[in-house]
Amino acid sequence: MKIAVTGAFSYSGKYITSRLLARGEEVITLTNHPNRPDPFAGKVKAFPLNFQNEEELISSLRGADVLVNTYWIRFDKDHNTQPQAVKNTAILVNAAVKAGVKRIVHISITNPSADSHLPYFWGKAANEKAVTDSGMSYAILRPTVLFGKEDILINNIAWLLRRLPIFGLPGDGSYKLSPVYVDDLAALAVDAVYKNENYVWDAVGPDEFTFKEMVQLIGKSANASKPLIPFPPLLALWAAQFMSIFVKDVMLTPEEVDGLMANLLISKEAPRCKTSLRTWLEENKVTVGKQYASELARHF
Repeated sequence: MKIAVTGAFSYSGKYITSRLLARGEEVITLTNHPNRPDPFAGKVKAFPLNFQNEEELISSLRGADVLVNTYWIRFDKDHNTQPQAVKNTAILVNAAVKAGVKRIVHISITNPSADSHLPYFWGKAANEKAVTDSGMSYAILRPTVLFGKEDILINNIAWLLRRLPIFGLPGDGSYKLSPVYVDDLAALAVDAVYKNENYVWDAVGPDEFTFKEMVQLIGKSANASKPLIPFPPLLALWAAQFMSIFVKDVMLTPEEVDGLMANLLISKEAPRCKTSLRTWLEENKVTVGKQYASELARHF
């Protein structure tokens, strides 16, 4: 098979691509970062992910049997906004249809809703509609917070715990989340490539923590336990934005706080992914949080 993966040199796309190559498939990638280091030693041919040129997208996708789409943006920056990402996703899906792609495996998020006031969640719902209305067969996977060696959130919580005398929780930290290991998500995505039926699945790990419990676990694993102090959510956000100045990044956004505190990062479905964050942290306790992971450096 020939399979197109958006962002094969990036985070989840890299794990998906590794599994596809191990199965002997031909993989191409559409990317906004053609100069990013190639972890596949030239085995994956890169094409521009240029939403301004639909004909180029169609040409790049022609001959592909399946599109695995990981494209999205975490926060708005300049012309890269989440509403624009919705429009871009529709362009990509339409290009895939015109190129003759038969199936799409689309990475979404838990609890998307067209009625949400949060652009991340209503945007993900709009993307899902573009996929389901496309006429291609589809699998939609809805992960929560990803963890793995290249992750942002878990790593940077550990980084802060290693360096600060206290850790400020937005609110009381009682809201919940179910982290999922990035390679477990990749396994689900690759399995979906070979299926024919349409389905929408949550993709969450076996653990369900309160945010406070997760931070405590990260601190204990990294030998960096600190007092966890409840902050008013706005104050916690201001503190994160102040820290962002020094690391030249965006540590936390208002809608991430809102989505987390609204318990949107948990699932009512049985967990389909088996790797426990607790186990992973134990195996990676020496390295997690040693270096800051910058979203801006990775994507902009």
